[in-house]
Amino acid sequence: MSDKVWFITGVSSGFGRTLAEEVARNGDKVIGTVRQLGQLAEFNDISPGNTFAYLMDVTNPDGIKATIDAAFNHFGRLDVLVNNAGFGFLGAVEEATIKDFREVMETNFFGALQVTQAMLPYMRKQGSGRIIQMSSAAGFRSTAGFGVYNASKFALEGMSEALALEVAPLGIHVTIVEPGPFRTNFAGSSIKAAKQEMPEYDASARVFKNNILGYAGQQEGDPQKAAQVILQVVNAENPPLRLPLGSTAFTAVRNKLKQVEQDLSAWEEVAANTSYSQ
Repeated sequence: MSDKVWFITGVSSGFGRTLAEEVARNGDKVIGTVRQLGQLAEFNDISPGNTFAYLMDVTNPDGIKATIDAAFNHFGRLDVLVNNAGFGFLGAVEEATIKDFREVMETNFFGALQVTQAMLPYMRKQGSGRIIQMSSAAGFRSTAGFGVYNASKFALEGMSEALALEVAPLGIHVTIVEPGPFRTNFAGSSIKAAKQEMPEYDASARVFKNNILGYAGQQEGDPQKAAQVILQVVNAENPPLRLPLGSTAFTAVRNKLKQVEQDLSAWEEVAANTSYSQ
């Protein structure tokens, strides 16, 4: 039986809810953040004495600090942070407005960043901690029609790679989780789309959008199995920096690596030779 204290953002549904349930079942304490008052009692009732709901918006820095301070004061420590809150966005890069980009970045990137920064002082003082950044296979490889979401998750991964190097000497581990398609509400209520649809992108961005919306509720991934893997990673002595989840995610990552290697091999002779001549 384990007795870690977890802090998970966005536990009202999807991955966050499933992970919180699995963590509580494992005997750990779970602080879960929600955005609506009506969701507080529901989460508290999942496992009384193990699940504790807090009202928090990841786009509100003052609220984040107050919530994390209150959680630490209540439990005396915070062992695991899971930055899970976020949403998807469909549309070609040209179709999306700058406002669309900013809104997605505000939650998916800046939200996770602000929560991480507020949590780090406590983990540094403890000399230990695990940070799980819920990214996506889309945070490693881009897809036509997903550029706004790709941008937010690429930013999260870039920041998290640097963070992992910075906090490793302090006893804190960072793992970037990259799920493929899982049977959550991601393709339903957790996704938005560009208001304009340009016919020029019907053969690219629109195809992807239709595929995503078309398989809502039929995705291959089982969220409970994913949660069990994340639990193993948190309890591992040497957790990975990156953790793709599901066969589709592994294929996406490997295909990206192959593409990069092909470009390197094709252009190395020309492009690597850019030093000053002696």
